[in-house]
Amino acid sequence: MPLFICTTCGTQYAERDHTPVACCICEEERQYVRKTGQQWTTLEKLRINHRNSLKAKEPGLIGIGIDPQFAIGQRALFLRTPRGNVLWDCLSLLDEAVVEAINAMGGLSAIAISHPHYYSSMVEWSRAFGGVPIYLHADDREWVMRPDDSFVFWDGDIRELLDGVTLIRCGGHFDGGTVLHWAGGAGGKGALFTGDILQVVADRKHVSFMYSYPNFIPLSASAIEKIVKAVEPLGYDRLYGAFWDLVIETDGKAAVQRSAERYLRAIGASP
Repeated sequence: MPLFICTTCGTQYAERDHTPVACCICEEERQYVRKTGQQWTTLEKLRINHRNSLKAKEPGLIGIGIDPQFAIGQRALFLRTPRGNVLWDCLSLLDEAVVEAINAMGGLSAIAISHPHYYSSMVEWSRAFGGVPIYLHADDREWVMRPDDSFVFWDGDIRELLDGVTLIRCGGHFDGGTVLHWAGGAGGKGALFTGDILQVVADRKHVSFMYSYPNFIPLSASAIEKIVKAVEPLGYDRLYGAFWDLVIETDGKAAVQRSAERYLRAIGASP
C-alpha cells in the first residue's frame, strides 16, 4: 500500500489504501492547508521530477536539499565526526544517489530532528541506512504519523548523541523543540544547528522566535527567555538555520542575545 506524503508540509504517513482525509500537521494552527485544498504525493512520484542535492558547508558538514524545492523547503545537514555521522533534520525525498554518497562517506549513525515540521520521510531515511535510531523529543511524540521501531524518544533537556554532538531541548515553536550543538564546528569555536527553533532571518545577523511562522503567531516572553537560557551555557560562533544560505557565520552567540532583547522590546516585555 502507498505511503502518502503531504505536499504542503512534506510529512510521510503510514501505509494505507487511500489518501488520508487531512494532514494532522497542516490542520494544526502552526501550519496551514493551501487554498487549493489538501494534496498528496508519494516518494515514488516525487523521485520522477526531484532529486537530492548536496553542498559542502564547512569541513565535516554537508547540506542536503531537494531540487526543485518541495513542501516547506528546509535543507538537512549531514554531520561527519570521528565517532560517527549524524543527519540533522530530514527531507521528504530520498533517492539512490544520496544514499550512495552518504554511504561512501561512512554512512549514518543517527538521525535527530528539531521539530515535527521536519519529520518528513524520516523512517525511509532510517531504513535506507540500516535502521539507524531517530532521536525525537518525547514531548512531540503525538506528531509522529508513521510509527517505527527506530524511534528513540528522549526526555529532559539534554541528550548527548556522540562525543561533541549534543541535543538541547529549547521548546518554543514546539514543546519538544530541539537544537543541536556541534562543539567542533566553526573551526573548533562551536556551531549550533537551530532548525526553526531559533530561525536565522534574512539579514543573517539575527534570529527570530515564533510559535507559527506562516501564520505569524509570536511566542511569549517566558518562552523566549527559556530558549535563551537553554543555549546560554553552550560555546558556539556559527548558527545554521533551516534553509540554504541562512547562516550566521560568526559571533552567533551575541546574535542570539541581541535578537532576544530586540524581540522582547518589540512585544513590550522589556524596558
